[in-house]
Amino acid sequence: MEPAIEMTTIEGGSMKHTKAIVALTFIAASVVLMTAAASQPAAPQIRHISPELQKAVADADYAGVRIKPFPFASEAWTFRKFTFVETLRMLKELGVAAVEAYPGQALAAELPGARFDETMTADEVAFAKNALKAAGVTLYGYGVVDIGKTEESMRKVFDFARKMGIRVVVCEPSDDDFTLLEKLVKEYNIKIAIHNHPAPSKYNLPETVFRHIDGKDRRIGSCADSGHWMRGLNDPREAFKLLQGRILDVHLKDRSDFGTAKGVDDVPWGAGKGMIRDLLAELTLQDYDGYLTMEYENESEVGDPRPAFRKSIAYVKSVTTFEGYTQILRRSGGRYEKHGWNHYGPGYFEVDEKTGVLKGQGGMGLLWFSKKVGDFVLECDFKCSTATTNSGIFLRVPSVPVSDDYIYHSIEIQIDDHSTGIHHTGAAYDIEAPKVLASLPTGEWNHFKIEFKGWRLKIELNGKPVLDWEARPGGKVKDISPEGYIGLQNHDSQSPAYFRNVYLKEL
Repeated sequence: MEPAIEMTTIEGGSMKHTKAIVALTFIAASVVLMTAAASQPAAPQIRHISPELQKAVADADYAGVRIKPFPFASEAWTFRKFTFVETLRMLKELGVAAVEAYPGQALAAELPGARFDETMTADEVAFAKNALKAAGVTLYGYGVVDIGKTEESMRKVFDFARKMGIRVVVCEPSDDDFTLLEKLVKEYNIKIAIHNHPAPSKYNLPETVFRHIDGKDRRIGSCADSGHWMRGLNDPREAFKLLQGRILDVHLKDRSDFGTAKGVDDVPWGAGKGMIRDLLAELTLQDYDGYLTMEYENESEVGDPRPAFRKSIAYVKSVTTFEGYTQILRRSGGRYEKHGWNHYGPGYFEVDEKTGVLKGQGGMGLLWFSKKVGDFVLECDFKCSTATTNSGIFLRVPSVPVSDDYIYHSIEIQIDDHSTGIHHTGAAYDIEAPKVLASLPTGEWNHFKIEFKGWRLKIELNGKPVLDWEARPGGKVKDISPEGYIGLQNHDSQSPAYFRNVYLKEL
C-alpha cells in the first residue's frame, strides 16, 4: 500500500516544499541511525569494588606521581610455544633478567619428554640451573601451580622451589584454611602469591583475594594480574589499591578493552585501555618491591611475542621518571638500610626499614654516600618537621669527611624556610639565593631535582626552577671540587628533617 502524500506548492516560485519528503527523509535517517547504534556493541560496564575505592582512584593524582623504575621479568607462558631453554635465550636477547616458570613447559629440545616442574630429575634440575646461569636470568617465581590440599603435596612444591632458588610460588589454593600455608611460608621463607584467573576461578574478584590474605603472614599475598581483572570487568587500579602492601607479584597486562568480546585481546603495555601508567603510579605509591612480569596471551602473536615485549618495555621506560637513575637509599631483603652510606660528626640518621624514610637526630653531622661523582642529577624528597627546621644537601664534598672542614670546600643546598636570601631553602648556602620561593607548607613532602654539570648548578624545587647558576666560591666556601661525595645534613633533634626516595644519575 502506497502512503498518502500531502504536497504544498509555494506560489510565485519554482521551489516546491514537500512536507512528506521532509518527514520521510527524517524517518529514514532516524532508522539508519538507530540501526547503526544497534549494531555497535555496548560499552563494557566496569564493576567497582566499592564507592570508597572508586572515589580513592578518582581522587588519586596519578599524573603527578614520579614513577620509579621496576625490574622487568617474563612469565614463561608468554613463550609457551618454545622450550624453557629457548625462552631463556630470547629473554637474554631482550635484556630481561628474570623469569617466572610455569609447570609443564618443555625443558629443552635435547631432552625430549622432560618438562619443567617439581618432578624433574636431579640431572634435569642441574641442566635447568646451568641454562639459567648461562643466560644470566634469575628464576624468581613459579606458577600458576596446583599445590594440592595436603601437606605432602604442598611440601613437594615448596621443596622444589627451595631447590631451584624460587622466591615466589604463584597458585590458587583450593582450601579456604590457610593455616598450613602459613606454617610452610614461615618454615621455608618462600612467598605464596594468590593468582586471580577470571570466573569461574575462586579468586576472580579482588576482594576475595583480599579476604583470604588479610591478617595472614606477610609472605602470603597477591599475584596481581591486571589483564584477568579487565576480563572480569574489574578496574585494576581499584584492585591494586585494595591490595596495597600485599602485592607480591604483578602479571602486568594491557588489553584492547575490558571484557571478553570478540576481537578483545592482549596488546603491548600502553597500547590499550589497561591504564598502565596509572597502575605504575599506584605501584610507586605503594613502594612495590617486585618485578613487572609480562604474561602475553595474544594467540595471534604466540609464534614470536618479542616485538610486543620490546614495545612494552619501551613504553614503561618512556613514562618512568627515574629511568637511568640508581636508588642510593635502597632495600635489601625487603628492608631499607643505609648500606653504602657513612656518617661523620655528632648525631645520626635513623632509617625506617619499611618506608625508607630517613630522620635526622642530633647534630650537626653529615650522612654521606660513599661514591664520588662529578656530573650528576640528584633527586629526593624532603620534609621539614617544624617551621624552623634546618638541614641541607652537600654536593661534591672533595674527600672523606674527618672534620668540619668539608663545609668550606663543597656546595650546600640549603633547607631552611625560616631564613631568607642566601640562607633560604633552595639557596646555594651563603653564596646564591633562590630566584623564587617554592617550598610547600611545613609537614608536607617537597621534591628537589639538583643537576650539577661542569660548574653549572640547576635546582628545581617542587617542579619550579629556583636556581640556575655558574657555581663559584663565596661566603664561607673557599673552593669547589669538580667531583666529590653527596651528603645529607642532620642539624638537631628539636626540628629534624626527613628524606626519602634518594635517586642519583651520573651524567
